[in-house]
Amino acid sequence: MLQLHAVESGYGMGQVLFGVSLSIAPGACVSLMGRNGMGKTTTVRTIMGQLPLIGGQIHRFDDDRPDIMPFEIARAGIGLVPEGRQVFSNLTVAENLQTFFRPPQDKRQSHWQFERVLTLFPRLAERVGHLGSHLSGGEQQMLAIGRALMTNPKLLILDEATEGLAPIIRRQIWDCLNTLKAEGQSILIIDKNVKAIAKLADHHYILDKGRIVWDGDSASLLGTPDLTARYLGV
Repeated sequence: MLQLHAVESGYGMGQVLFGVSLSIAPGACVSLMGRNGMGKTTTVRTIMGQLPLIGGQIHRFDDDRPDIMPFEIARAGIGLVPEGRQVFSNLTVAENLQTFFRPPQDKRQSHWQFERVLTLFPRLAERVGHLGSHLSGGEQQMLAIGRALMTNPKLLILDEATEGLAPIIRRQIWDCLNTLKAEGQSILIIDKNVKAIAKLADHHYILDKGRIVWDGDSASLLGTPDLTARYLGV
């Protein structure tokens, strides 16, 4: 579904990623972890075509074109929940969702539409006529996830899924993601909550200074406590 092989990328003359390789199979949930500034968001932006590929290859649904445009990547079936949420502040909840609707490309996919997103996030149903700027941070994150689901993605990418949210909202987001995984949604998630992410994801990658320094399953992640101290602690 998605494969990065020896990917190098960065900003202008500043290289950030050095030979990053990872893969996501259909129906799998994979995490990308690391301290702030280690290259996680750069990886996501490179996947989405927002940053140039300096070296290596990215295969998105068997398409390995290095110059593919971001809108083509979205159309191919990658839905992004970006860091900072980036909802349209001057549009209502309903408008934010309906603007992004796109029918599923495969009849075997889950079919997401307006009413189903509101069922997944009842709080959004209560705020359906409110502008994006009038929502709390947690409500905006629910809206950002719902907006991505409205594109009926084959792969859902969440950059900092629960950062800065109240504990009760975090639990709701994790419950939502577990529901999506149970339905077979492929997911790439970035987050700092090791225990929650270990329960959700099947495989984990840790980035340090733009390089993958460890990867493994949840049992290995939780069974290697020095990993969190070395690569994930503040």
